[in-house]
Amino acid sequence: MQSQSHLSQPKQIILGVQFLFVAFGATVLVPLLVGINPSIALFSAGVGTLIFHLITKGKVPVFLGSSFAFIAPITAATEKFGWSGALSGIVAVGVVYSLVSMLVKWRGVGFIKKIFPSVVVGPVIMVIGLSLASVGVGMAKSNWIISGVSLLSAIIAVVYFKGIIKLIPVFVGIVVGYVLSITMGKVDFTLISEAAWFSLPEFTTPTFSWEAILFMIPVAIAPLIEHVGDIYAIGAVAEKDFMKDPGLDRTMLGDGIATGLAGLMGSVPNTTYSEVTGAIELTKVTDPKVLRISAITAIIFSLVGKVSGFLKSIPVEVLGGIMLLLFGMIASVGVKTLIESKADFHKTRNMVIVSVILTVGIGGASIDFGSFSLAGIGLASVVGVILNLILPGKSKEVHMDGE
Repeated sequence: MQSQSHLSQPKQIILGVQFLFVAFGATVLVPLLVGINPSIALFSAGVGTLIFHLITKGKVPVFLGSSFAFIAPITAATEKFGWSGALSGIVAVGVVYSLVSMLVKWRGVGFIKKIFPSVVVGPVIMVIGLSLASVGVGMAKSNWIISGVSLLSAIIAVVYFKGIIKLIPVFVGIVVGYVLSITMGKVDFTLISEAAWFSLPEFTTPTFSWEAILFMIPVAIAPLIEHVGDIYAIGAVAEKDFMKDPGLDRTMLGDGIATGLAGLMGSVPNTTYSEVTGAIELTKVTDPKVLRISAITAIIFSLVGKVSGFLKSIPVEVLGGIMLLLFGMIASVGVKTLIESKADFHKTRNMVIVSVILTVGIGGASIDFGSFSLAGIGLASVVGVILNLILPGKSKEVHMDGE
């Protein structure tokens, strides 16, 4: 693991900005898809991340950002109850997170480890990465030359270089891809020239709506389960058991407070960000301070229109090329979890659990009950938990270095 003590402040700042670039694609894309200004999403992501770090005692290296899991329900809620009504549902999702964190605090993390052994956690982490693969391909395929050069540049930086270049492969890939995009006429500079130097995010006050709250609450199930996978994943990368210290109850509470506050601001929910976990695995830099720099940078970018305009001008193909690598890195953490936990694949039950989680999660299975929908990572996790509880025998717990 990369030693953190020798990193100078300038290096920490560069790395912090780089991690924001990793999160920038979805953090901007999600609000655009639900019809709001991305500046408020950047602002709430930065504030939410700082609050998360405060609640978790500054020990967990994560960045909170917009989740794709909320796009469909937010869009539907906005059509039914208006944007301000949908915001009350987002606040309610944050409350649900907070209540579940109290349950974890009361019962302890033992029951979580029992229902999430290695043969559930490993493939769930793999699904988190692989289910996002189509998003990365979708971003990259509009110009494979640009995305391919961006991807290759990042790989060369992390594999063949040393020093600061090795630590910022994402930056390298984006810079090379951006320059190539300029030469190919793919950069829209009007996004920069027309942007104001300074502008406040567009804040919106929620309107209380029981209907919107009841509509949105079930949506919290999938991100809650994904949160457990994310905490296991970042723990595997950092070689620390964050389930114990600072505790799953604190990480869930951090997500809950950040999401509720985002709803009060007029923004989309904030959840632990898988993309950044991939970048941390790639660079081996796990100092939480670097992620707090990312958060502060996000707040600054949300206020400086020219900077936001520049970030928006980065072609989607450039970001797509980088995502092809990062999403795969997340999946590889899942494989690493199974190997280091010494999951026994001679046992039929373990083969069954892993197989079903992967096919349900990657295959896009969905269960719908009226306005309630459970799909993707959430459904795969639920199915894995159920199979683990009902099949005879038991599986090994997740092994975390440092335990």
